[in-house]
Amino acid sequence: MDKPTSERIAITQQDAIAIITLNRPEKLNAIDDTMRTDLMAAIDWASQEEEVRAIVLTGSGKAFCAGGDISAMRERLEAPIGTVAMNGWKRQRRTHHAVTMLHGLAKPTIAAVNGAAAGLGADLALCCDFVIASDKAMFTMSYLLRGLIPDGGGMYFLPRRVGLARAKELIFSGRRVPAEEAQSMGMIEAVTTSETLLDEAIATAERMTAGSPNALALAKSIMDQSLELSIEEVFALGCQAQAICYTTDEHRNAVTAFLDKTKK
Repeated sequence: MDKPTSERIAITQQDAIAIITLNRPEKLNAIDDTMRTDLMAAIDWASQEEEVRAIVLTGSGKAFCAGGDISAMRERLEAPIGTVAMNGWKRQRRTHHAVTMLHGLAKPTIAAVNGAAAGLGADLALCCDFVIASDKAMFTMSYLLRGLIPDGGGMYFLPRRVGLARAKELIFSGRRVPAEEAQSMGMIEAVTTSETLLDEAIATAERMTAGSPNALALAKSIMDQSLELSIEEVFALGCQAQAICYTTDEHRNAVTAFLDKTKK
C-alpha cells in the first residue's frame, strides 16, 4: 500500500516505527475535517504496512494538538439551524472512527506529546497505548469551557487512567495539567525533555515490538476489552487467541530456537 501524502499529516519511518506528525503548526495542529480524513488515511496505511511494527504520534511546532478547529466550530454555528444537529452527528461519527482506528490498531501506539494537548488533542494522546510527554507539555479537557462534552473518547479513556473521581475533576474544571502532575496521577507514562522526546518515544516503541507481532495484536485486542469483561470471558478469548498463536511461525521458531539452545 502506497504511503499517503498530505500537507496536514506528515509520515516518516525509522526502521519499523512509523512517525505520524500532526502538521498544522500555524493552527497549533487543531483538527479540521481535512486533517481528520488525512489522519485516518495515515493510520490505515500504518495498520496495513507489514514493515511497520509500531506508531509514534506527535505534533509539529510548539503544540501537540489544540483540539478541534475553532473556525470550523464558528462555521457550524452559522449553518441553517435545521442542519446543525445532523451535520454534527455525521462529524461526530467521523471523529469517533478516527479515534477508534488509532485505539484499535493491532500494533503498539505511543503518543509523543511535545506541547499543549487540549480537548480532542488530549483524547488523541490518551487513546494511545502509551503517552510520553515533554516537560513543556500540558493537558486539558477543555470541552466544558466551550459548552461541550468530551467527544473524542476522553470520558472513556481518562477514567481508566486516573480513576472516575479524578477524571470528573479534570473534565468538570477543564483545568490545565502540567506534564509532571499528569505523570504523578497516572494519566501518562513518562516525562522527558523536549530534546529527547522523540527518541524516548521511538525507544519505547522498539521495546514494545520485541516479540511476535501476531501474539501482540491478539493480546492487545483482549486487554483493551478486559475492564468490561468477566474473567471467564477473558479466559475464553484467551483460549481462542492462544490456539491461533500455536499455529504461527513466530511460536514455532521461538520454541525450536529455545530447544536448540538448551541442547548445546
